[in-house]
Amino acid sequence: MSERAMIELRGLSKRYGDALAADSVNLDIGVGEFFSLLGPSGCGKTTTLRMIAGFEEPTSGSVTLDGEDVTWVSPRRRKVNMVFQDYALFPHMTVAENVAFGLKLSKVPKAELRERVARIIASVRLEGYEGRRPAQLSGGQRQRVALARALVNEPAALLLDEPLGALDLKLRKEMQLELKAIQQRTGTTFVYVTHDQEEALTMSDRIAVMNGGRVEQVDDARTVYDRPATEFVADFIGTSNLLSLRVDRREGGTVAMDLGGGMSMVAPDPGEVERTTISITVRPEKVRVGVEPGPGWSCLRGRIAQNVFLGSVTQLIVELQTGEMLTVHELNDDEGATRLAPGAVVSVGWALAHSYPIGQGAPGGAVGPSRAGQAEVIA
Repeated sequence: MSERAMIELRGLSKRYGDALAADSVNLDIGVGEFFSLLGPSGCGKTTTLRMIAGFEEPTSGSVTLDGEDVTWVSPRRRKVNMVFQDYALFPHMTVAENVAFGLKLSKVPKAELRERVARIIASVRLEGYEGRRPAQLSGGQRQRVALARALVNEPAALLLDEPLGALDLKLRKEMQLELKAIQQRTGTTFVYVTHDQEEALTMSDRIAVMNGGRVEQVDDARTVYDRPATEFVADFIGTSNLLSLRVDRREGGTVAMDLGGGMSMVAPDPGEVERTTISITVRPEKVRVGVEPGPGWSCLRGRIAQNVFLGSVTQLIVELQTGEMLTVHELNDDEGATRLAPGAVVSVGWALAHSYPIGQGAPGGAVGPSRAGQAEVIA
C-alpha cells in the first residue's frame, strides 16, 4: 500500500431535510489499499460510499480522488466503478462481451480492447469461460465477471457494496480470499462496504468501524480485533467479554481489583487517576480454565453456567464471583472442556496483556495514510 492517499474525504456532510445523514466525515484511503467500511445496517457506510461514487451529493465538504477534487463531478466522469450484490450482467452476452461492454462504449480500439479483456479475464481466473453466458456460470463466476467488467476500465478505485451478500456461506468464504487475491494482483484501491465482521477481518488492510453514524475506529484488522477503541467495537468485532474493574490499587503500571483469597483482576494502567472503575475487554480464546493466581495474571472463581459444543471449540459461559458472565472458548484438542458440566466450580484467568482497557486507543490510530473522522450518519 502506498503512503499516498487515493481517496480523501474532508468534512463530508449530507442532510436530507431535517435528517442529518453524514456529519463531517474525514478519511484518507491509500493507493492500492483494501479498505472496508464495517458496521450494522443503518450506520452510514453505504451513504459514505455513494458520496465517493457521486451518486449522492454532499451538503458540504469535499471528495478528492487521486489528487483531483471531484465533489461536484458527475458519477460517469469519476475514475471509479461500483460493484453491487446484483451482478447486473447482460444475459444475452458472453463473458467476454460483458467485460468488453464499457470499453466499446468508450470506443477503445479493437486491438487494445482484446488485450485488456484478455488480461482482466486472466486476473479473475476465468480463462476458458470467455464464450459462456451468465446462465452457464456459478454464482462465484458471475461475481468475478462483474468484477472484471468493473476493473477492465482501469478505475482509480473500485467501490464494492456488499457484493458477496447473495452467495451461500461456503462460496462467500471462498470469494473473500479470491477478492483479496484479485485486489493484490491488480493493485487497485478497493473500498468495501460490509456488515460481516469476519469478511472485513479476512480481506482488509484497514477497517473503519461505524456505529450510529460515527466512525468509532480506523485501524488494521488485528488492532481493531485485539485493541478495540470503544465498547461497541469490542462487542461488534467477534465475541468479546466486557468487564468492569474497580481500581483497588495501582502498582508497576497496572491496576488491580482485589477479590479475596488471592483472586484479582488486573489490567494495564490507563493513566486516568480520577477513574475508580474502568471497563476492560478480554477475548474468549485468551481465557484459560484451571489457572492459579500468579503475578501478571487475572484469576477469578466462577461457576459453569453453560457448556456448548461448537465443533472446533467448546464455549463455556462462566458466572464469575463478581456476578458478571464470562465467555470462554477452549479448543477441542482434548476432552477437558467437554467434561465441565453446568454447576462445576472453576478458576479462570488470563494474562495481563489480554486485559485491554476500553478507550486506550485513539480512534483512527491507523497504519498507513488514513486518519479517522467522526460521522453522524443515519442511512
